[in-house]
Amino acid sequence: MPLYMDIHHHVEGLTAEAIGHAHEADVKTQQKYGAKYLRYWFDEGTGKVFCLIEAPSREAAIAVHQEAHGLLADELIEVKEGS
Repeated sequence: MPLYMDIHHHVEGLTAEAIGHAHEADVKTQQKYGAKYLRYWFDEGTGKVFCLIEAPSREAAIAVHQEAHGLLADELIEVKEGS
């Protein structure tokens, strides 16, 4: 299954608690789209967030965020895992 990294350049008011809730919402929604939100990283100071997703398509990865909380990524890049 394709692997994607999405990038949110600036989420206004980002906190660890808020991003945790958004990730929980993604996990609750992901099965509907055949996706799996694996991990996320964030920087509260800049509001930057990165999400690692397995999904059958770009559209499926986007749809999970859209339905779960509406915070759409600024970039979505297909990536390959290395060692």
